[in-house]
Amino acid sequence: MEPQPTAAHAIETVFRLESPRVVAGVARIVRDVGIAEELAQDALVAALERWPRDGVPDNPGAWLMATARHRAVDLVRRRENYARKLSEIGRDLETTALPEEPADPDDIDDDLLRLVFTTCHPVLSREARTALTLRLLGGLSTAEIARAHLVPEATIAQRIVRAKRTLATRNVAFEVPYGPDREARLGSVLDVIYLIFNEGYAATAGDDLLRPGLCEDALRLARVLSSLMPEEPEVHALTSLLEFQASRTAARTGPDGTPVLLKDQNRRRWNRMLIARGIQALGRADATATGAPGPYALQAAIAACHAHVYTYEETDWRTIATLYGLLAARSPSPVVELNRAVAVSMAEGPAEGLKLVDALAAEPALRDYHLLPSVRGDLLARLGRTAEARAEFVRAAGLTRNERERQLLLARLHSLPGR
Repeated sequence: MEPQPTAAHAIETVFRLESPRVVAGVARIVRDVGIAEELAQDALVAALERWPRDGVPDNPGAWLMATARHRAVDLVRRRENYARKLSEIGRDLETTALPEEPADPDDIDDDLLRLVFTTCHPVLSREARTALTLRLLGGLSTAEIARAHLVPEATIAQRIVRAKRTLATRNVAFEVPYGPDREARLGSVLDVIYLIFNEGYAATAGDDLLRPGLCEDALRLARVLSSLMPEEPEVHALTSLLEFQASRTAARTGPDGTPVLLKDQNRRRWNRMLIARGIQALGRADATATGAPGPYALQAAIAACHAHVYTYEETDWRTIATLYGLLAARSPSPVVELNRAVAVSMAEGPAEGLKLVDALAAEPALRDYHLLPSVRGDLLARLGRTAEARAEFVRAAGLTRNERERQLLLARLHSLPGR
């Protein structure tokens, strides 16, 4: 039976939001992230069969988790080593309850955190770690991951398949490591937490600009890491950055979900408690740093420049442009250069910013990146080059896969003078 539109929409939405928790919870049982993902997909198939007939459950996320876990139990029971597995997981096989807090302060019994450390194991390349974690923990499709990394979709698909195979063949433990092993994986863990937050903060595809569940998971994981690794400045810096970014969530969309640009946001809707937490975390990052600031510390400092002022006009764009320059030197990236161009345009004028943007025009990684023509269109409009600006906004609207962003770009197009 084909699902009705309401049930189909519910299934798609719930699975997208809950799949990371389902995969993480099942991986703790089967000890294999590839099998865990397959069991989560089996639960989705069961939902497609039953929800249209029986109705959407009151707690659809719990239904998916219970279904996937029961199938994991059946799988373990069919294995020849069932007795050993049963002794390891005990009665937890038959319950969907969350694990209790561990007594050891250096341990953390959190399935999502275990999943991110497992998928960031050094047996995988950095690119494979990021792609696999975004797939399993972020719930992103291969197309979305490819877009976030500005690489072909087939490349991401191959990375994910090979990464799951490698983890299985190398018998990588499903755990949060200790000591040097934890430190060795930290950089990748921070990167994927940041990318997960970004996907929630500005979805690459779909009808909604925001996916708050991803932001909440990423911020929670960052906070957990801060308590777990109090002497790591970049952990505190990432937490600070996410606190600052999350503080703007309520002001980033209108009542109907329409995106609101930074300059038009009602800053009274910014969450001052999260801003205060961001300031505290940035202070901890500064206090534990022993050398030049890392990339997350620089990004947090940029976010702090926005958080400290109560109006857009008060923004210290010269400091922000300087910080982006330091970030570009520390972690070269065409996206960082594009952001620097925006800051320079605000500090020194649109003509100066346009020079930097035009220098990025031949950058292969930005060929299909909708924000490049969007920024260029804005700069051209500020310079009075309306016809050229219009062409750039049309191109940007054609490149984005997020419907809300497309609507915003078309609105900016229609706001230009003349036709």
